[in-house]
Amino acid sequence: PFNYSKNDLRGKLNNKKSLLESLGLPFDEKIPVVATVSRLTDQKGFDIISEVIEDMLKLDLQYIILGVGEPKYHSFFQKVAKKYPGKFSINLKFDNELAHLIEAGADLFLMPSKFEPCGLNQIYSLKYGTIPIVRETGGLADTIKKYSPDTGRGYGFVFQEYSTKALLNQIKQAIQFFHNKDVWKKLMSRAMKVEFTWEKAAEKYVELYRKLVE
Repeated sequence: PFNYSKNDLRGKLNNKKSLLESLGLPFDEKIPVVATVSRLTDQKGFDIISEVIEDMLKLDLQYIILGVGEPKYHSFFQKVAKKYPGKFSINLKFDNELAHLIEAGADLFLMPSKFEPCGLNQIYSLKYGTIPIVRETGGLADTIKKYSPDTGRGYGFVFQEYSTKALLNQIKQAIQFFHNKDVWKKLMSRAMKVEFTWEKAAEKYVELYRKLVE
């Protein structure tokens, strides 16, 4: 509903408010919104998400899931939503419009895949200034550079070990940085500058072909 850019981020907060209102969750700009748009399968990390979700929801955050998948996860997350009505929203459907609103309104995008040949949602998230929390595997490792407070480089939160402990620790770290507004604005701006367009890829192909011709 509200446009924004890396040079003017004000619209993102309005999108956050619109998102939460549309899902019946209370809005507080100081509380980070974490989101996952995905198939609900073990491959996408839902086995460790389901194990850790109650510990997650005890933190100062709100969590949104959109997607469909294995029936065991449907029933499980529906029960969790009833237990944490102001903190968690499960949306078991395909909804392109809601997917875009989630990307625009969330602060963090959680994608802890067990394995991931490529992955697209982490790339969409960068464009929306929604900072990814990912596991270091496959395409997630290729596309998300871990934020380092020492160097100020990077634009995501990355963990290696496929475990609930590693996942929760990374979420806690992300929340800590979310509350440092100067750091967070720089993170968002840096994420939105990252380019994965064909224009960039094509340039590299052309460069390779030129070398071969020479």
